[in-house]
Amino acid sequence: MAEMSAITSDLYLSNIKKVQKQTGNSVLGKDDFLKLLITQLQHQDPTNPVDDKEFIAQMAQFSTLEQMQNMTKAMEDLFESQQETQLISYINLIGKKITWHEITEELDDKGLPIVNEGQGVISEVKFKDGSPVFVLEDGKELTPSNISSVVDGKSNTSKDTVSDNPLVEASMLIGKTVKYQDENGNFLEGKIESVTTNNQVIEYILDNQLRLKKDQFEIVDK
Repeated sequence: MAEMSAITSDLYLSNIKKVQKQTGNSVLGKDDFLKLLITQLQHQDPTNPVDDKEFIAQMAQFSTLEQMQNMTKAMEDLFESQQETQLISYINLIGKKITWHEITEELDDKGLPIVNEGQGVISEVKFKDGSPVFVLEDGKELTPSNISSVVDGKSNTSKDTVSDNPLVEASMLIGKTVKYQDENGNFLEGKIESVTTNNQVIEYILDNQLRLKKDQFEIVDK
């Protein structure tokens, strides 16, 4: 079973367990390489010392090994940083009501896959095999691609938390009153009831079921 780290609203990001990669004894580290080189120099035959070219080649190997290990460490740090950024983004969805969909292997009368749909409130976010998983209050687990829309803007997270997820950021406007212009040029007002995505474009659904894009309205109350 894969190790999972659950992230809830009362768990600080700094408490995330860092993943430490272990190397076997068969892996030669830069410290081991340097020790072997020093030992070789200490026990070399005074009458037949190490050739300068050979010594330079060994030092070049040491330098290359050190650079490779530093690069590996930098990549690991980058991966951890990206994972933490995802957590900051996805944690904003905790406590929010969402609609979800799942494509099953079953087919309908037309031979098309049957899509199950439902609603639920996200209670926690965890990482499983390096990928985020959303857990609803009823225990159902979803991936980000299963989330169709956010229908409840209430959240128990800080308003100062910045999200890099456009859908999460858009959901912060749920409940806000906006002003928009109809096809006749009249200015009307409505309240954002939910947000969704349509062909990768975020749409804001008002209480009159009108769908607007971000550039089609102005926020009246902030």
